[in-house]
Amino acid sequence: MDHVFIEGLEIEALIGIYDWERRVRQTLVFDLEMAFDNRVPAASDDIAHTLDYKAVSTRIREYVAQSGFGLVETLAERVAEIVLAEFPVQRLRLKLSKPGAVRGARAVGVMIERTRAA
Repeated sequence: MDHVFIEGLEIEALIGIYDWERRVRQTLVFDLEMAFDNRVPAASDDIAHTLDYKAVSTRIREYVAQSGFGLVETLAERVAEIVLAEFPVQRLRLKLSKPGAVRGARAVGVMIERTRAA
């Protein structure tokens, strides 16, 4: 299976469980790897046949900007559900990083893999 990826998608969000986190927006970083058969768009050279990574990025950006979850785990699950439900993706690997959340670490977060329900 081929993969389309989005790497380093930075989105400002309200996320966290501590009082101070509920008052400031923090930068989250998304990396997505989406299983998609690229043979059709490659044969047609027509953008209408592709997995539109700009549309995926825009949808994620809009959702995350309006969210206000306490846990990155919850946000990662919801984003994965949206991508699998709204785009022709068979499998998704999503890494959600929260830079600066732990002193001494560049970032912390979660990495999940989900598959479209049959």
